Amino acid sequence: MALTDVKIRAARPKEKPRKLFDAHGLYLLITPQGARYWRLKYYFQHKEKLLALGTFPDVSLKQARDGAAAARVKLSQGIDPMAERRAARSPATVGTDTFEAVAREWHSKHAPNWIPKHAADVLYRLEKNIFPWLGARPIAEIGAPELLSALRRVEERGAGGVARRLLQYSGRVCRFAVATGRAQYDPAAALRGALAPAPRVQHRAAVTEPREVGALMRAINGYKGGFVTRCALKLTALTFLRSGELRRAEWGEIDLDSATWRVPAARMKMRAEHIVPLSKQAVAVLRELQPLTGHGKFVFPGVGNPNRPLSDGAVLMALRRMDYGPAEMCVHGFRGMASTLLHELGYNSDHIERQLAHVQSNAVRAAYDRSQFLDARRAMMQKWADHLDRLASLNNDGAGVASAHVIV
Repeated sequence: MALTDVKIRAARPKEKPRKLFDAHGLYLLITPQGARYWRLKYYFQHKEKLLALGTFPDVSLKQARDGAAAARVKLSQGIDPMAERRAARSPATVGTDTFEAVAREWHSKHAPNWIPKHAADVLYRLEKNIFPWLGARPIAEIGAPELLSALRRVEERGAGGVARRLLQYSGRVCRFAVATGRAQYDPAAALRGALAPAPRVQHRAAVTEPREVGALMRAINGYKGGFVTRCALKLTALTFLRSGELRRAEWGEIDLDSATWRVPAARMKMRAEHIVPLSKQAVAVLRELQPLTGHGKFVFPGVGNPNRPLSDGAVLMALRRMDYGPAEMCVHGFRGMASTLLHELGYNSDHIERQLAHVQSNAVRAAYDRSQFLDARRAMMQKWADHLDRLASLNNDGAGVASAHVIV
């Protein structure tokens, strides 16, 4: 049934985008936010296309029908109305309002504020998954169904997490286009709930019982694999840095005389320099390792390639060779192990969180943490290393477990 002005005005938004069809491919797209867009669905050279004809009520039902009729005349003459519209744009705007052009402009604007790896990942995902299908399209003409179609290709190959991230990136690109006058609305906003939700987060496996921690440290001390990997395992337990932060360590960041390691902001998850006070045990591990790798850039160079850092897989496989399965312990689990035990031992939560590099959202407090907590964290890290040594020296039956103590 053909549309009427009364029917259009009476239509209400729903949780998902809805279409009110008129005739000959013309329809009105109503987003959950209430926006109403005229679209003409047509085929040119056996390919389905969508032509934007404006928004209601700025473009009335009659005007939309007239625009659709004019487009069909073009089609009867063998002319693609969308291509003709694109060619008619002024030279100054040609190529600058496509999805890819806007996305690259958005990326170049924000990339300096991101960790380099994250910036590279964002652009790579867009280039691989979105640009081939939407990159050449004027961003103002891209609707929610078209964007969803591109995202579903990613989701259907089993990469649901990537699809959800791409939806976020696309939304930011489209909002950037709206802010710079190259689009009227963000089609990604209409896709909330259209993709499969993320699976429930499962806590990463970690050893947290004191007796089991002692057994883990004995296993690490007795590890028969590569010497560099064993040192990486020891330092992971002693510093509880994230895997990438530790494995990519460079000798230039570490001052053994002052027992201080400054991890640069570019390698930290929160993009803020992180100071790691080194215990006597950590310094001893590094001094033992220095004659082997100190002539190169990386503290933990890769196996067979000293110009690359040790791989995450090498550390993980070391745990597996020590018979710690996925349900028992992972590399990230050292952070949970340290956090759990230090809290149980009564250490100041702020000091623990700062040592975990959980940066405060309040910039003033974060600066205070860096300057005022360092002495307290240094003392805590030494006590932590001593505690690990005590646990490693326990009998298998747990005899000699030191009682918990509170540090004020």
